[in-house]
Amino acid sequence: MTAADRVTGLVRALRAHGFGIGTGETVDAGLALEAVGFEDRERMRAALAATLLHGADHRPVFDRVFDLYFPLVDALPDTGTPGRTGTEGDPAGAGTEDEDGATSADRPADPAGLRERLRERLAAALAAGDDAALSRLAAEAVGGLGGYGSSPGSDGWSSYQTLSRLRPETLLVRVRALLREGADAAPEFADRLTDDEIRRRIEGFRARVRTEARRRVAERQGRDRVARRAVGTTPDRIDFLLAGRDQLDELRRTVRPLARRLATRLAARRRKAARGEIDLRRTLRRSLSTGGVPMRPVLRQRRPGRPELVLLCDVSGSVAGFAHFTMLLVQALHDQFSRVRVFAFVNRTDEVTDLVARGRADPAGLGERILAEATVTGWHGQSDYGTALDEFTERYPGALGPRTVVFVLGDARTNNSDPRLPALALIAERARRVYWLNPEPRSLWSTGDSVAHAYAELVDMRPCRDARQLGEVIGRLLPV
Repeated sequence: MTAADRVTGLVRALRAHGFGIGTGETVDAGLALEAVGFEDRERMRAALAATLLHGADHRPVFDRVFDLYFPLVDALPDTGTPGRTGTEGDPAGAGTEDEDGATSADRPADPAGLRERLRERLAAALAAGDDAALSRLAAEAVGGLGGYGSSPGSDGWSSYQTLSRLRPETLLVRVRALLREGADAAPEFADRLTDDEIRRRIEGFRARVRTEARRRVAERQGRDRVARRAVGTTPDRIDFLLAGRDQLDELRRTVRPLARRLATRLAARRRKAARGEIDLRRTLRRSLSTGGVPMRPVLRQRRPGRPELVLLCDVSGSVAGFAHFTMLLVQALHDQFSRVRVFAFVNRTDEVTDLVARGRADPAGLGERILAEATVTGWHGQSDYGTALDEFTERYPGALGPRTVVFVLGDARTNNSDPRLPALALIAERARRVYWLNPEPRSLWSTGDSVAHAYAELVDMRPCRDARQLGEVIGRLLPV
């Protein structure tokens, strides 16, 4: 594969992950590589990142894709033979980086002995901080411990299996002992600093193992396919319904930047709206001084008031992450509105405005606090949209008015209970606008216990599956 093929493949894979990379930037990337040369791989990485990326939040995905198209080729021979690779889960949090269709591995004659020899050498390399040795050991570990399956149609490489067998996280005490050899014992504070550095090096080795597994897979499966399927996406494209705890924590860190972008957009729209429309009568009168030519149009001065915003959020099950993220986003935008009120429900409705305001200090614990301190469930824990909507209209009629914009957040799955459409119709009648943001794709609406299309006949319902789509929808729908 030529250098041009690698660059265009890298750009194609990054575009598949939502990166906005144009033709000019691709040309710049090629010129940057020509300028820095191909001897120093890290200089190549920095040059491509500088020409192709628009933000630091894209760097983790870029680094993983870069490692596929510009791999660190190790001099050690592979221990496997051609074959096929499958995907494994990673419940321990190490990450799954394997793909279908890569290579196979011959089983070592003494896997226990190989494991212990690798652990001994790994401890020494961690103690020395030898990056080159750690890269070589990652390649040996995947080749010796990461192969699985015995038939050409089912075998492959697994970073999860490699790390589970090698267990590098258990080497902390051994590495610490190696660092202390020939020296006096360090104070307790220094010990903590040393332990943090050892853990950082261990995590770096785990990343090398995952990179090596992806590289072996890409050699047989094809870099394009592996780059699309085995590399995680950017936080703003994480599906709300599929996100795990770690991904939701990462997603919450994007609230502030997204809120700043939306606030800037809303402020610009408000300034434009304040100019008003042309006052035709006054414009014509002023044109008399220029022979009837309207040289200086007169605009009607508008003073648009800031709207009130109400969030009505389902905090049950898998949609809770979507609701919590949106609550934090709207709270970060509270200066753009005259008033913001937040209500949560499972099968009962309660106001949680104060809880969300306090949640800015600890966004990860917002969901637990709402469930613990607010009355959002009755005698059962299943979501009931009909009962929740009814209770909202009965308990909080003052929350709705001619300046109120309501966002309902939820998947519209009622667990086969009465959807109580008149309650939603009453909300739509009293409020200025009502929008329903559904984290499920349209193809799943009104399947199973979903009544999405019935609700969509009364209010404007839109799919909203990730943070990027949420920002676009809210920025487009919010009034000025």
